[in-house]
Formats: sequence, structure tokens, C-alpha cells
Amino acid sequence: MEQQQQPEEKRPTRKPLDRDPAPPRPSSIATVEGRVLDPATAISVKGVRPRPTVYVGPRLVISKSVDFEGALEVLRAVAEPLGWVVVPEREDPRTANLKFGVRPVRIDIGSNRATIAPDGWTLLQQTRAQFGVDAVTGVGLDHLVFTNPYDASHPYDASHPYDASHPYDASHPYDASHPAGSSSSAVATYAYPGSGGRQPIAYVGPAPRRRYDHRILGRRPVVAVLDTGCGRHPWLDPVVERGAPLDGVAIGYDEPATDPELHGDLVGQLDGMIDPLSGHGTFIAGLIHQACPDADILSWRVVPSAGPLVESDWIVALAQVAELVRRHRAGEPGGRPIDVLSLSMGYYHETPEDALFDPTLYAILEDLSRHGTVVVCSAGNDATSRPCFPAAFAPWTDGNGPIPEQDDCLPIVSVGALNPNRRSDALFSNAGPWVRTYVPGAAVMSTFPAFEGGLLPVARTTAFGRRRESIDPDDFRGGFGVWSGTSFAAPLLAGQLAAAMVDRMDAADDAEGARARAWHAVEEITGIAR
Repeated sequence: MEQQQQPEEKRPTRKPLDRDPAPPRPSSIATVEGRVLDPATAISVKGVRPRPTVYVGPRLVISKSVDFEGALEVLRAVAEPLGWVVVPEREDPRTANLKFGVRPVRIDIGSNRATIAPDGWTLLQQTRAQFGVDAVTGVGLDHLVFTNPYDASHPYDASHPYDASHPYDASHPYDASHPAGSSSSAVATYAYPGSGGRQPIAYVGPAPRRRYDHRILGRRPVVAVLDTGCGRHPWLDPVVERGAPLDGVAIGYDEPATDPELHGDLVGQLDGMIDPLSGHGTFIAGLIHQACPDADILSWRVVPSAGPLVESDWIVALAQVAELVRRHRAGEPGGRPIDVLSLSMGYYHETPEDALFDPTLYAILEDLSRHGTVVVCSAGNDATSRPCFPAAFAPWTDGNGPIPEQDDCLPIVSVGALNPNRRSDALFSNAGPWVRTYVPGAAVMSTFPAFEGGLLPVARTTAFGRRRESIDPDDFRGGFGVWSGTSFAAPLLAGQLAAAMVDRMDAADDAEGARARAWHAVEEITGIAR
């Protein structure tokens, strides 16, 4: 007798937790004087309830949109009784003549008496308490911005990645993910080779097929990337322009000696291990090229080899990129067209819901959007619903986002990661009403610099005059690898948006025409509607 099939048990839908991600390792933020804001011990002011974040300790930044001298005066008045002095630093010369930018101020000890360590959050809160919130509008912390994907970065934290022991029993031994760490052993599986972690592979298919210029209607779409740069690779050399300047001035870093896409091991112990972020930008460029072979790619290096990125440095680069776009749309000399900007980085703001939120970052992204550049942002890898910025500048499905929707402005497009089956979200991916679309971001294949790290095969021998060995887990000389993270979902979506613009670039290239073209692509690919 045939057994009757029982109906499938329905599991209750679980709302993702708006939890605070685990803090990064102290070693990963010490080089930039980073500190973790802990709400349990941080100084508090009535009406200001902070959330954890990571920032440069003895520094604040003042937006160019406010009165610098007025803000400096009140900060100094509060700092003096604390035994501190507030020392203005010069604005980065690269933004001196630009619309957007910030000017940092450093907090130092100003007397011979013992005092607590100078701290930007403490000074900001004390000033709010004494002079009111409005007195320091446009003054904020200099946040640390993380871009780390999932990666086994330290050989002593885990057994050999090809060991026969079961990898899923271990807790997450790795460095901070984007933009902070995870403590879930289930999420940690994505860091292991074979389960989505960084590892070399042999790709045997053809290169993406790029049409000749004369077969493209109008110009090619342009996708820009701010990341660790882009290394040399046969797929990418003909399509990637590296380090395009503004008025002859570099955007981001341009020193070859510190290039993480050229040198695999720049920081850390003398163990020969490939740095956590080395190859990140090359991997991203390869995903864009796969999604849209007909696109041109602009790549700038703004992220150090081991991270993190300091927000004020990031703002400088973004302001320069925004000026390139503005000039192009206005028909002025020195501009460059950028149709899509891919950002695989983010941070958690301590007070995102209220007027204390610093407007500088969004003002730049809004300007890019008004000029017809679609900004695509990765959602983050912390398996939380806590809003991560700049992705959370996207229009929220429940209408509760910090930025109201605007008819004359493209939306920020936030993207989470799918598993290889394309049917389920990756466990590490952040989620919530602010994550508007999902594309593959777990165990994706892309281009990699020809790095050879310090790990060795577990076995090696010779036979019949030929060398035989097991797979070397960090030998990327074949040029391809697998990796996981929403860092890689963002460029894949950016490439898909660019592909939707191919053969539509012959229309007007001013701001209005570019917005109309971009909106068509956004609606077609993401379903986000005007």
C-alpha cells in the first residue's frame, strides 16, 4: 500500500535581528588610532542614544557645508576644561576647490595635569550637552569603513584548509567582515575553501566576448570602482583604466610600493600569507567584466591592503569622482562619464535615525545620482538587519529610511548576496527593508592577480620526470579564484545595470538624459520603480 505523503511542515518566518556586529580585532584598527564606541560605557546625553561604531579616536571632522570657525569655537570651549586642545588640520588640498569635503580637527592633551585620553565622541557629546545639538551640526566622528570579504587570513587560526577534519565545527576565526565581525559558526563556513572562502580555481572557458567599438551604438557604458585597485590580468588590461586623475591630481593612492593588487603580502607577520584584501579590487573588476563585457571600467585604489579605510579619506576620493561626473554632464573640460559606481564598503553609524547624522557622505552620493550615476552599494556581511551605510541610503520598502525619496534623483541601490543556487540568501548577507535586491555573492568566480602565498601543498613528489602535488591553497598564478561576500554582489549588479545601458548611450549625455537612461536600467534589473 502506497504511503500517503505528509504535508510539509511550515517553519515560522524569523525576522532578522537588528543586532550589533562583533567589534573588529584591535590589531586591525590600531594603525589608524581606531576605537570602538561601546554604548555601555560611552558618555551619554539626553536624547542621544548611540549604537556601536568604529572611529578614529582623537579626531572629529567638520563638513564644508557648515561654519568651520563657529564649530571650532564651541569645540575648543568644551575641550579646555577637559585638559584638551582642538587643533585644526588643513583641508585635503584635493578638495580645497571642490564643492564637497571635510576638514579634520585633532584633539590633543593641552596641559601637564593627568587627564583622560582625548576622544572625539566624548568631546562631541559634551558639546551637545553644553551648547545644544545645533551647535555641532555637520560635526561628526571620522568613521572607519570596512570592505573585508570572507577570508582565512591567518594560518594558525584554522587547520589546513584541505585537512580531512570537519571545518564546520570551528567558530569564526577570521578577521573583521564587511564592516565588522561575525560570531556564528554557520556563517563562518563561508570563509573556508570549498565552502566559499578565497581559493584558486582552474577556469577553462572562454574570456567574456567584447564587441568591437564600431558595433556599439554610442559610447560604451562606464563602471567605476573605488576599492583596492586592479591588478594586471589578460581579461582586464584592455578594459580597465587605473587611477584616472582629476586635473592631474591622483584620486586615492597611487604609490606602487603599497599596491595590494601588485604585492600580495604587505602587512602582518612575516609568514608570507596573502593579505586579507589583496586581490579584492581585481576580483571585483572581473565580475563587472563578466556581467558586461562591453563596459569600460575605471578603477581607483582607496582601500589599504589590510584595511580599514578612514571615512575622511574616502570622502576626498568620492568628492573628486563627483567632480569628474559633474564636469562631464555639464560639458566642461576635464570630466569623465561614469554611469555606474560600485562601492563594496560600509560602516554602521552611531546615530542614524536623527538629525545628528552627518550629511556629508550622502550629499556626495546624491550629487552623483542627480548627475545620472547609479550608485550600487554592498549591504554587508554581518547577518544583521542593522542599517549599514551607504547601502542604507537606499529607499526602504517600508518607507522608514533616513533619506526621503526624490523624483529628480536616482536611488542608491543596495544589494545583498545570494548563494550559488540563486534561490536562497547567503547566511552572511545583511538583510532588511533597506536591502533592495539580491544577486549571487557567495562562492563566485572571478579574476585574481598572479599571487603565490606562503602556504604549500600538503604533499609533493615526482614521477616519470614530472612534479606531482596536491592543490596549493594560495597559489593564484592561474589567474582565477573563488570568493564570497556582498562585496562581490555589488559589482555583479553594477555590471548588470551597465549591460542594460549598452546601445542606449547615443542619447543625450547631460544630467537629465543620463538619469532617464539610468532609471530605465534600474527598473529593468532591480524592479525599483519611480
